[in-house]
Order: sequence, then structure tokens, then C-alpha cells
Amino acid sequence: MNIIRTLTFSKNIEDVVFAKQIKNLTGFKPKGLEIYKIAFTHKSASKKDEEGHILNYERLEFLGDALLDAAITAFLFHNLPFSKEGELTQMRSKIVSREHLNEVGKDLELVKLAKRPSSKRTFSYNVYGDLFEALVAALYLDRGYEVMAKFIDRKLIKTYIDLDKLLGKISSYKSIFIEWCQKNQKNYEFTIFEDTGNSHVKHFSVKLYLDKKLISKGRSTSKKKAEEIACRRAYYKFQERM
Repeated sequence: MNIIRTLTFSKNIEDVVFAKQIKNLTGFKPKGLEIYKIAFTHKSASKKDEEGHILNYERLEFLGDALLDAAITAFLFHNLPFSKEGELTQMRSKIVSREHLNEVGKDLELVKLAKRPSSKRTFSYNVYGDLFEALVAALYLDRGYEVMAKFIDRKLIKTYIDLDKLLGKISSYKSIFIEWCQKNQKNYEFTIFEDTGNSHVKHFSVKLYLDKKLISKGRSTSKKKAEEIACRRAYYKFQERM
């Protein structure tokens, strides 16, 4: 009987400590703990419920990913009223990129709360971003969208997002394109020829090839400007890869 009481007391203490950790982390007192426990359970823990269903953060990560997209989309929409759809999409992609979310999750030290079968087990670097997305979903399910949005605003938007940098104009699309080609071992080539057309002013036309395939064209009053136009068009064509 004493053993049972000791075990129950120990379990309650663990829950109290965990609840305090969640509150310190999010700024909000959790109404329930189970969803947070799942949010910090790695699949390597091989945890299941009484009915044999697997319990880990992967489903919450899936939900958190969509919720983050929605919250960041709303933030950008309201704060950048004159930005075009393509620009907003590009900025959102940078904010919710795996690399960026990994940085946020690491700074929050989320891995310290992760449940794993052995304390010696190491996780992949992506676990930081995975845990952050799972935590976002857990907050949503436990406290609702408004609380979740406040957490995202405090821990992600106000801490990591600089709109001035996101709005910064690219000074040279050609430099970005060439750097991307070199980094990814791609072959590129410009073919340039004079093109006066119906104008008396001399123009230059450029064809830009990537691995011997024509991907864009540019035309201007100088070779340099024509190449820049061709690279700008190539950039927007392949911006998700770049």
C-alpha cells in the first residue's frame, strides 16, 4: 500500500514539474498535460496507448505545420498590405523553413523535454523544428487559436522576424543565380547578340541556358542589363530551389 502511494505521489510530482515547464516555455498554464506529453514524445520511444495506437509527436507536427502557415500568412497579410502574393509566399517560406524552425526550437531548448528511450540517444537536427510545430499544435488543441497565435507572436514573430530584411531588395539576380549554379554544380551559359528591332537604339538580347536547356531571355540597352533581366526571370522560375 505504501509503495502504491509513493508511486502515485511521484507521478503527480512529475506532472507538476512538467506543467511548470510548459508554462515557463509558452507563457500559458496548460489545461491538460496529455497533449503536451505526446507533443514531446519521439517516435523512437515506441509509446502506445491502451488500445495499441502509436503515440508520438508526428501527427501534431503535421497539424502545427499548417497552423504556423496560417498564423504567419495572416501576420504578413496585415503587416505588408502592398506586397504581392508571390512576395508574401516567398517571405512566408523563409520564416517557416525547416532551417529557421530548427533554430527557434534549438534556442527554446525543446529537446530537453523530449521523451526518448535512452538519455544517450541523439536526435537529428530537424527534431528541433519538429518539436516546435508539435508544441504549436498542442497549444491550439489545449488552449485554442488565440493563445497559440500569441505564443507564435512572442516566440517567433517578435523574436526572429525582421520585416525590413524580408523586404530587402535583391541587388544582383545574376550573382545569386551564378552562386546557386556553382553550389549545385550546374552549368550555365549566356548567348548574347545585338538586337535593334524597330528601334534606332542598339539593344542586346540574351538567352540563358542551364545545363544546355534554355530557361529565360532578357533584352536591354546593355549586355549587363540584359543578363540581369534574364537571371531575374530565371530566379523567379527556380526561386523555391534557390
